Amino acid sequence: MNDQPLPAVPTIIAIGTSAGGVEAIRALVAQLPEDLPAAVFVVLHIGAHKSELPWLLNRAGPLPASHPADGEPILAGRVYVAPPDHHMTVDLGIIHLTKGPRENWARPAIDPLLRSAAAAYGSAVVGVILTGGLNDGTAGLIEVKQHGGIAIVQDPMDAANPSMPRSALAHVAVDHCVPLAEMPRLLTGIASGRATPARIDKRMSVTLETGANGPGKDMDAQFTQQHPVAVTCPDCGGALRETETGSLAQYTCHIGHVYTADVMLAAQFVALERAIEAAMRALGERAELCRQMAVRADGQKGDGGESWTAAMHEALEQVTPLRTLVVREWIHPDSEGVPRLSDP
Repeated sequence: MNDQPLPAVPTIIAIGTSAGGVEAIRALVAQLPEDLPAAVFVVLHIGAHKSELPWLLNRAGPLPASHPADGEPILAGRVYVAPPDHHMTVDLGIIHLTKGPRENWARPAIDPLLRSAAAAYGSAVVGVILTGGLNDGTAGLIEVKQHGGIAIVQDPMDAANPSMPRSALAHVAVDHCVPLAEMPRLLTGIASGRATPARIDKRMSVTLETGANGPGKDMDAQFTQQHPVAVTCPDCGGALRETETGSLAQYTCHIGHVYTADVMLAAQFVALERAIEAAMRALGERAELCRQMAVRADGQKGDGGESWTAAMHEALEQVTPLRTLVVREWIHPDSEGVPRLSDP
């Protein structure tokens, strides 16, 4: 088994899958050699549910598989599986985990892994799309190709769910479209021929710094504070159109809700307050559930009471900054305090 850090620009095999993916990944990993000169990254759409995939892969083949920790170094001959409810991204020699915004309804999602791998490793990336629904992974595979990497897609006729492979084929000039049974040999051959360090073109670095997909393109699936595309209606969530009646600014949504700027500001505050209160309620309920489980664990003389108690205190601690947001004095331009609004 390789257990050494990879070169600065190694072969990175990034695999994405969804529906039908557990069996597909098991079959693929089972046939990869113990001395594979590459690191394998796997994203399966599991959401926040507990994942036994590393355990299954360890039993299936010779490569050790695990959920990595944030900041863990990348080693050759390892399989890294995105843990539940975390995006997994890579930088040069390092794995990052984040609970950034969901992409394509998923966290972990495939696109952040492929996007970050393409940015960090350029032409040394092999992007693989296996069976799955909808089209997560297509945008990431486009970036892999744009940075000189290799794109591989499972033959849709061979996939349990052909939607993701079909989407990739429709939008990406893939290098290989093969049945699952042929992929281990293909990946091993590519990795063996590309394991020596490669040089990232300086022009690529400039492109990445300026944003290949526009200014501020985020490679790491983090929450951002960019300008919203539109202001939305507090009543229905629809986009608002700004109009003027004389010197009065008004905001109207497509079904007819109308606000002046002052009332809009107040309505936004009410929506913000409700959202914060909902978060406070959820944290309180989490704390109560953990308290009940701690009592239960203590009663059964188990060893999990301390962790449940710690989780309870963690939840309660997070309520304080939220409460501060609700009770603070906010600035309300052009109005005397917050206009009183009746609840709908």
